[in-house]
Amino acid sequence: MPNDQAPPESTRRAFAKYGGSVALGGLLAGCSGGDTESEPTGSDGNETDAGDGGSGESDDPSGEGDDADGGSYTASISPTGEVTFESPPETVFTRLTHHAGMAFALGRGDDVTALHAPDYYDGLWNQFIERLPGVSLDWSGLYSSWQPDKEQLYALDSDIHLADPAWITQQDAWSREDIDEIAERVSPWFGNSLSDRHQEPTGEWADGYQYYGLWEQFEIVADAFRERERYEALAAVHDDLLATIDERLPPESERPTAIMIAAADIEQIYAYTLSNPGFLTSHTRPLGPRDAFEGSVESGTVVDFETILEADPDVILYLGGFEPGTDMAGRRAAFEEDPVGSDVTAVANDRIHPQGARYQGPILNLFQLEMTAKQLYPDAFGAWPRYEEGPYPEIPEGERLFDRQRVADAINGDL
Repeated sequence: MPNDQAPPESTRRAFAKYGGSVALGGLLAGCSGGDTESEPTGSDGNETDAGDGGSGESDDPSGEGDDADGGSYTASISPTGEVTFESPPETVFTRLTHHAGMAFALGRGDDVTALHAPDYYDGLWNQFIERLPGVSLDWSGLYSSWQPDKEQLYALDSDIHLADPAWITQQDAWSREDIDEIAERVSPWFGNSLSDRHQEPTGEWADGYQYYGLWEQFEIVADAFRERERYEALAAVHDDLLATIDERLPPESERPTAIMIAAADIEQIYAYTLSNPGFLTSHTRPLGPRDAFEGSVESGTVVDFETILEADPDVILYLGGFEPGTDMAGRRAAFEEDPVGSDVTAVANDRIHPQGARYQGPILNLFQLEMTAKQLYPDAFGAWPRYEEGPYPEIPEGERLFDRQRVADAINGDL
């Protein structure tokens, strides 16, 4: 960072503090490692996503502490521990979009002050939000926080840092002292990222890190914002969707083989896993497709047409295919026009389908569960329309797997 010297006056929020015996200096955490959010360039413990409820470490499942009528309250998450809030946060710093997506789901999408690749994800998220009546989002032009600058965090002066402090310390520009300083002088850290694929914490963060499913962490974050009602409304939609999937899911022997790939340049194709632990697979793991690579390829591995043909998947899921700048027709054509790629079963049967993002918040997760169910099992869940560009397709009401209006009402607070 250009300047490691803190401003002389503390700007720490009066509304939030680390409570009890839990001090930031004793937090337990870890770093994100290499398989982090990579969709703009083409590029998993104890957690479950098929039924991940629970309220984390908080003793109060409502997240409202001792005074539900407007006084202080506590919320707790690994690695930060227990935090006491005097009032709900209003502005929100995030780094990864699973956290920005949680803020959005709680009606605070426009209160986000920073996220990774804001213009890219603004475009991508709005492809899905188009289908939610009366809901809007604008992340364009925000501070891009992939490698956050400490002084910029002072300037943003956010009410909460919805990010994993242990990951931040993996950057050369950040020390543990910097993390403590921001928590004391600006606002607390309250996020968990190593649950993405159950990455191992390192160094001083190695003990006690807890993994969460996407919706489990969302519940904890909702408690920090005192948004239990919004969370429960959305969790009910998610539960109904998972129940529908469970009811209709074909036996394993009848399921297709599949792979997930991403490529900004078709000459360099990255492969990603579909069922390993972590919230990155929270939209594919509940659907149980068979891995065409049979476990031989790890997430982030570069593969070519020959490798894909050897695996010969029935379905190819194309990560980032919904990004407005992605030419899905061109990506399909690259396979179809290649003498090797054209022999892949998924290509021959026109089953190359778009995906959104792996670092998904709750709302994107609902759409991606519906979308992927249709892409993998059209006979069970209804056909997926051939997508080339534009927003998420307008699925006929009788073929939708979740209620758009219920989701929009929850985001807008119409409970």
